[in-house]
Amino acid sequence: MAGIIPTLEQADELHRAIAPSRAAYDLIHTHCVIIATITRQLVHRQNALFMRRCTLPAGAAELGGRQPASSAERARPPIPQTDCGTAGSGLTVSAVPPTDGVTGGTVPPYLLEEKLAVLGAMLHDIGTYKVLKNDGSDGRPLSFDGPRYILHGLLGYEYLLDQGVDESVAQFARNHTGVGLTREQVRAQRLPLPDGDYVPMTLEQEVVMVADKYHSKSIPPKFLTAEAYAAKAARYGEANRRQWLELVAKYGTPDIPALAQRFGMRVKS
Repeated sequence: MAGIIPTLEQADELHRAIAPSRAAYDLIHTHCVIIATITRQLVHRQNALFMRRCTLPAGAAELGGRQPASSAERARPPIPQTDCGTAGSGLTVSAVPPTDGVTGGTVPPYLLEEKLAVLGAMLHDIGTYKVLKNDGSDGRPLSFDGPRYILHGLLGYEYLLDQGVDESVAQFARNHTGVGLTREQVRAQRLPLPDGDYVPMTLEQEVVMVADKYHSKSIPPKFLTAEAYAAKAARYGEANRRQWLELVAKYGTPDIPALAQRFGMRVKS
């Protein structure tokens, strides 16, 4: 039986229901709002690139001259050139969405579902409430339980399923950690996770995973540039860093200084 697809208002209610304190809600919910904002920007850019491809001769800009880079790209077949004007969200060539300051990026194989991606972003970190060491309920500063933090995606996934949320939405929580955790990485790093792959299954999940890397729930929270996260990714090996840079090239780079100014936070470059 299919679960529910929450509204954004219901997503907020899910946050409030699980948050142990106002401080925890403010930190984690605000992070999700920021990631939803970045997700929307990246999706707008992807869909604008797709629509621009549709104004060119057939095949002239197919995938920017590259092959699909991941299993997520192959999850759905490309939309035929003749369907470009009406496919997916009903966008037309004359109604190309704004790109919100995102630069770069390559043409996706289909129009991304913006509403689903934004909803997924709003719920992707809901399991983080379950890995707080000091949860703010006694007035002490918030802190995370470092060794258990890796579990937050799975815990969020299980929480959403328990609340009757559809699998397609709950997967955003399960599949966003790092640049995607494979079964081999779970085993090699001896992570306290059930054996399995924790990687995006769709482009919508992948774009949320990417957006998530541009903001940290550190105390106080901060934005990260693509270069700052590349340095962080390198701690897990050069292949991890390269994978991140490939994702940046694929989805484009958001205007992090503008976002930091909008939300009144610092930037780590």
